[in-house]
Amino acid sequence: MVLISQTGSSYCIRTELFRYKSGQNVVFSRANNIEASKLKENSIGFSSVSYSSSRKTQILHIDNAGVGQKRGHTVIVAASPPTEDAVIATEPLTKEDLVAYLVSGCKSKEKWRIGTEHEKFGFELKTLRPIKYEQIAELLNVISERFDWEKVMEGDKIIGLKQGKQSISLEPGGQFELSGAPLATLHQTCAEVNSHLYQVKAITEEMGIGFLGIGFQPKWGLKDIPVMPKGRYDIMRNYMPKVGTLGLDMMFRTCTVQVNLDFSSEADMIRKFRAGLALQPIATALFANSPFTEGKPNGFLSMRSQIWTDTDNNRTGMLPFVFDDSFGFEQYVDYALDVPMYFVYRNKKYIDCTGMTFRDFLAGKPPCIPGELPTLNDWENHLTTIFPEVRLKRYLEMRGADGGPWRRLCALPAFWVGILYDEVSLQNALDRTADWTPEERQMLRNKVPITGLKTPFRDGLLKHVAQDVVKLARDGLERRGFKETGFLNEVAEVVRTGVTPAEKLLELYNGKWGQQMDPVFEELLY
Repeated sequence: MVLISQTGSSYCIRTELFRYKSGQNVVFSRANNIEASKLKENSIGFSSVSYSSSRKTQILHIDNAGVGQKRGHTVIVAASPPTEDAVIATEPLTKEDLVAYLVSGCKSKEKWRIGTEHEKFGFELKTLRPIKYEQIAELLNVISERFDWEKVMEGDKIIGLKQGKQSISLEPGGQFELSGAPLATLHQTCAEVNSHLYQVKAITEEMGIGFLGIGFQPKWGLKDIPVMPKGRYDIMRNYMPKVGTLGLDMMFRTCTVQVNLDFSSEADMIRKFRAGLALQPIATALFANSPFTEGKPNGFLSMRSQIWTDTDNNRTGMLPFVFDDSFGFEQYVDYALDVPMYFVYRNKKYIDCTGMTFRDFLAGKPPCIPGELPTLNDWENHLTTIFPEVRLKRYLEMRGADGGPWRRLCALPAFWVGILYDEVSLQNALDRTADWTPEERQMLRNKVPITGLKTPFRDGLLKHVAQDVVKLARDGLERRGFKETGFLNEVAEVVRTGVTPAEKLLELYNGKWGQQMDPVFEELLY
């Protein structure tokens, strides 16, 4: 029995496992209203289960959605994340189903995990030019054969790899992304990063290519960046210039590191969401690492962060409504329902649905696919096309940091785990930020990409707040008891001096490098 939290009511869900004709597991859900109780603290969830209120026969959701026919080490899927048509709706979805999907992410504390994702730029060692898709395809094929990863295909093109719960995928301009498995400790997370970088380096050295750990492409213009053969990116590339001036830069010239973290209940999600949003500009400052554009300083410490301010304001930003007293899963669903869609995936093809909202889709009036109704896979895909500073799916994503060298790939999850996975540190962080106004939070979001830790805040500098926050993270890691505090060493030096990684790069550029850009490729080579 699973209690599902929802605003104003709660539901008892009985789940039974059936075999579907394809041989995959299907979860059939039967929902009955029960007494509203203990909504926000006592709900626990389950994944890959769809359910809805007040209806008997609801939705058949096939587990392992996105996995197709296995051929050797090849798994044919549609995109990353996988989007095969694997959900069969026996009745139209309702808003309650969409809320319940988010609620199903709730996990008891002992099941909380750490999922780290990072992106990096590939380049040719001799020319420093971005690597082409053909070189990336060769790299993916060799990693698959040498290290036993399964291939992920779109049509006849290799676009990624999977191994257990890890995946490698390609961003629009060929940025090479590792999406790590959900792991219990930061030691495991850092070991996973090290293993991935070892595998990549073992092959790229033979190919004459390298990877760069930085937040924005420092040397090359948009015209120099290759385009990856993924259908969803074609739709995004056509749409971006209509809604902002920097969307194509976001797609093709940025790299990030982010961490995905769990919550136990709606109340726990709300607290972590608010702390994450309030403190996100501090993470942006601590990890600022993108001060160059096309061979010279661009006037920012985090150009990557700045780009998000003019990408598409319908789907980005600091989400002030998260701080409203009424906020919960349902309110996030209401927000997401009104974010314009990019696409719907049907019959192994992406259909352009730009300009339509998911609310339109839910109501059965999508002009792009007349008469079609959404599935939970459509909802899952739609949630991946929303890009706020903290994003809610069935976990919370901390999205404010620039990509960087390997030590910082371990430091970013350490920072957030220490704050959000320790009750004392989380409460202290909420207390510390409780009286920050929406205007102050937005001011930090706007100014930190330019001035970093030197951003004025109240009676001092953001550096002073960051020192307190890093101490909260360290104390939280200490209380976790896994000897993880060493992973914060990278940011401890940054808060002690107030000098961001970007400012160190600018110092090198204006000094040792003689205002030449090429040395950055050696400085930040993995």
